Amino acid sequence: MADATTAERPAGMLTVKDYKSDQKPVWCPGCGDFGVLSATFKALAALQLPKHQVVVVSGIGCSSRSPYFMSTFGLHGVHGRALPIATGLKLARPDLTVLVMGGDGDLMAIGAGHLPHAAARNIDITCVMMDNQTYGLTKAQASPTSFIGQKTKSTPYGVIAKPLNPVLFALVYGATFVARGYSARPNELANILVEAIKHKGFSFVHVQSPCAEFYNTYDYYDQRVTELPPDWDRHDLKAAVELALTEDRVHLGVFYEGERPVYELQARQAAPGVEEFDLATYLKENFS
Repeated sequence: MADATTAERPAGMLTVKDYKSDQKPVWCPGCGDFGVLSATFKALAALQLPKHQVVVVSGIGCSSRSPYFMSTFGLHGVHGRALPIATGLKLARPDLTVLVMGGDGDLMAIGAGHLPHAAARNIDITCVMMDNQTYGLTKAQASPTSFIGQKTKSTPYGVIAKPLNPVLFALVYGATFVARGYSARPNELANILVEAIKHKGFSFVHVQSPCAEFYNTYDYYDQRVTELPPDWDRHDLKAAVELALTEDRVHLGVFYEGERPVYELQARQAAPGVEEFDLATYLKENFS
């Protein structure tokens, strides 16, 4: 596996700096999303992915600003629709590396209906969900992953609904790569992202990414996160589901990795009569 934490690279190779755009992140000081962005840069550099071959798709939210800060191609879409946009993109251009970056609100609330289908189809994209248990962009309302008892501007007496479990969600709907990282451990997260991007199929990476401004959970996670044991069997789906249900510790690492045909390949095999053509040439020949 490529080491995402390698500091020096031979001349001519892409570095972390090459993947940074000229736009400075505008997140609040201490935002966990800085760690996720840093880990993403490290993963892309470790894989030496050409910038023009990478597309980052997002919806709406603090974390969804990520495409602006990367020198790859990017698309900042509408709220909750990053996954269907990315699916269409991968079907049209299966040669591209497609990443979806969003938050717990964008991907588990308004966009939650798309996650089961992306996982079941096994479309070859990597979905990175930054979870801060709140709607930070709109100043701290309860999100689908907010803790029971959590007081927010929309739940002044405390959340009473059981929070959704993103890792369990991805596992039961058929994602073939499911992992969890922590934004305060960007090097470990970068290595997880390397594996997720290399995986052929739908990869879901749940990242605990605290909101330092409205719901600071750094101390909470620092006391509870633990790495999966070295002998963990990532091919045991039942064990992965059981681990995802545990509540005493927050496990980090690759919960599960499976293998089955990717959707975009099956779609092309199902319609062998469809030929590729250059749209620009077609328009010039027929409409100029």
